[in-house]
Amino acid sequence: MKKIAVMFSGNGTDFQALIDGQRDGAFDGEIVVAVTSNAKAYGIERARLAGIPCYTCRKADYADDVARDTAVAEIMTRYGVELIVLAGYLGILTAPLLDAYKGRIINIHPALLPKFGGRGMYGIHVHEAVIAAGEKKSGATVHYSDGGIDTGDIILQRALDVLPDDTPESLQRRILDTIEHPLLVEAVALLCAKA
Repeated sequence: MKKIAVMFSGNGTDFQALIDGQRDGAFDGEIVVAVTSNAKAYGIERARLAGIPCYTCRKADYADDVARDTAVAEIMTRYGVELIVLAGYLGILTAPLLDAYKGRIINIHPALLPKFGGRGMYGIHVHEAVIAAGEKKSGATVHYSDGGIDTGDIILQRALDVLPDDTPESLQRRILDTIEHPLLVEAVALLCAKA
C-alpha cells in the first residue's frame, strides 16, 4: 500500500475525490498527509474531517520557494511518502521536492494539455480561455510534475465536448464532475499498482 501526500491551495474538491476514492477502495494507497499553501483553504477542513494531518506552508513564511520546498520535503520524509499528488496546488515546485520525488509527483490540470497550460492557467481561467478560443473539446489531464508549469509526461487524459451554450462555470462543473475527479482517482490507482 503506497503512502500518498496531497498538496492543494483551495477548495480541495480533487482532494475530496481522493479521500472518497480511498474510502471506497479505488486504489491501493493511503493518504498519510496533506500540505496546503493557503491558510484559508477549505481543503484544510476536508483533511480534518478525514483525519488526515495537514500542514500549512505559505510562501510568505519562507525566504523563497526552495526554503519552502525543503520544509515540505521534510514533512514528506517524516510520513514516509511515496507518491505526491498536486490537487489544485498553485506553487511551482523546486529541486528539494523534484529531486527527492522524481517520477513520483503528479498533477491534475483542467484542460487537454499541452493546450491551455502554463502561467495563469488554473481554475476558472482555463475554462474562460477554452471558450474564448472557440474550442470544441476540453477535458482534464494527469501528468508527471517536472518543475515546469503544466509540463511533464502525460499519464492520463480524457475529453468531453464543449457545448454551444457552455459558460466557463458550466464547463468547469462538467469537467470536474465527469472527468477531473474520476481521472485523478484512476491515475492514483494506476501508480499505486506499479511496483
